[in-house]
Amino acid sequence: MANRFAPVDPPSANASSNKRTVAYFYDADVGNYAYPAGHPMKPHRIRLAHSLIMNYELYKHLEIYVWLSANSTAAQLTFVQRAKPASNLEMTQFHTDEYIDFLKKVTPDNIDGYQKEQAKFNVGDDCPVFDGLFEFCGISGGGSMEGAARLNRQKCNIAVNWAGGLHHAKKSEASGFCYVNDIVLGILELLRYNQRVLYIDIDVHHGDGVEEAFYTTDRVMTVSFHKYGEFFPGTGELRDIGIGLGKHYSVNFPLRDGIDDKSYKGIFEPVIKACMDYYQPQAVVLQCGGDSLSGDRLGCFNLSMAGHANCVEFVKSFNLPTLVLGGGGYTMRNVARTWAFETGLLLNKTIGPDLPYNEYYEYYGPDYELDVRPSNMDNANTAEYLEKIKNQVIDNIRRTMHKPSVQMTDIPSDPHGMDDEADAIMNDEDEEMNTDTRHSARQWDLQTEKDGELSESEDEDAKRQNGVKKSRSSRRNIMNYQNPHAVPDDDEVISNVGASVEAQSGANGESKSSVASPTPMSSHPSPPTANAVDGDVDMVDMTPPESPQPVQTVPANADVVEDIAAKEQTAAIEDREAENATAEQSTELAAASEA
Repeated sequence: MANRFAPVDPPSANASSNKRTVAYFYDADVGNYAYPAGHPMKPHRIRLAHSLIMNYELYKHLEIYVWLSANSTAAQLTFVQRAKPASNLEMTQFHTDEYIDFLKKVTPDNIDGYQKEQAKFNVGDDCPVFDGLFEFCGISGGGSMEGAARLNRQKCNIAVNWAGGLHHAKKSEASGFCYVNDIVLGILELLRYNQRVLYIDIDVHHGDGVEEAFYTTDRVMTVSFHKYGEFFPGTGELRDIGIGLGKHYSVNFPLRDGIDDKSYKGIFEPVIKACMDYYQPQAVVLQCGGDSLSGDRLGCFNLSMAGHANCVEFVKSFNLPTLVLGGGGYTMRNVARTWAFETGLLLNKTIGPDLPYNEYYEYYGPDYELDVRPSNMDNANTAEYLEKIKNQVIDNIRRTMHKPSVQMTDIPSDPHGMDDEADAIMNDEDEEMNTDTRHSARQWDLQTEKDGELSESEDEDAKRQNGVKKSRSSRRNIMNYQNPHAVPDDDEVISNVGASVEAQSGANGESKSSVASPTPMSSHPSPPTANAVDGDVDMVDMTPPESPQPVQTVPANADVVEDIAAKEQTAAIEDREAENATAEQSTELAAASEA
């Protein structure tokens, strides 16, 4: 029974027999922060994962760093130490002062006085203002920075911060539920002691914020496996390989809907092996976004918990200092299951299959097991497509055989022990030198419609019938893609449990201890075929040619735009010809009348 939860064919050739120290960072207040009602991002999922880690007794094998709140019990102090949230000074090692000052000042009560700043910093819609926003950013940033600092000082081999992994945030802009890019802050800390850092992203969305931050440098290689096409954020094309010194150091593997464990393993391991062989990193950062799991509310992949965890196991097998972070994931109970399982995996401990009783036990009904299973969703990634992309990606990686240039310049300030005056001086020098930042054009506010394509209002009823929840906005730079194969929302599970208990109590005159079963997966509609994926109406195959091409700066839907422009030009020519014919006919009629 336990073998079902082992990673898919875990690698063992490079496995070390030495005991590895794992540092674990968690903030006791993280679950108290909440995005506005109805928003898919729920920090409470981190609390669920932590509860499983504690109740599986994995804490006995962890070096735990927890920022304790004033209400923490004395019992907690017996096995935890303190971790410090990131300050605004530490956040500005990457983000602009103006942007961080805005995040620190804005609240739901005074937001009306910051209309101009909201538009400038892209706050609102996906990234709303909520109570404690700046403190929440400090939690994710502080855990990642401190984890990287402990790796630098060889105080641990692996550092885990499930509250981190917010990969969409830009230098002066919020994006995709992310405000402060803790990943970039952690990598900057690692670069103080390491010449080369490898960043790996297995979130269903492209890690655009991290790629953009290091797009022109060869000291960081970014590798992202993500859904590409009409899907947020619309970046991460195969041809996006970096520029200048960073050319070939940005690696993107665009995927289609429904990729399963076997297919993912077949591309992930060869690509990461090539990165290790040719780039030879000295440290690794792994973003473990849980929205690539089967049944995620916003995702469209079909990975099981074992398939997702296999990526963690494979990266761990290289025995490099590794910073492991969270990321996306919008079906809370599945994210908590997977992150708890992967914490055990990092400790060489196998947990499951039955969940231990905990304060959030009702979230995991009806089976109350650890596993996250795949669905019967079709895999739109053919073997030929994956092989073609894999060969092109590895060919690009081979071009990085030379060691990156490392200039002896001032490095990001140490978050532990440097006085404010020295910190400010060094920060000013870094800001003057940091000119290698790429600013992406915001192309996704323009929505194009093809002939015969239904508008969002026209097919809303059909979407509801197929199990797709109403999207929040039509803007393409907003995460408005819902997964029709998602399991019921976590809130729905809890409400179903409550309704069932109340009904049973009313019928029997007493309270029942059993919980209700949410809607089973089998009651969901059958998944669409690979050629009729919801949300990808008449999808254009944008697979690049086999030969390497120069970096393009056109938007991802350029072929659609060009097609529309060609049709408009043809229509204009036909209109002009019709007008000329009408004019000639009028002239002939006038001449005949005069005769």
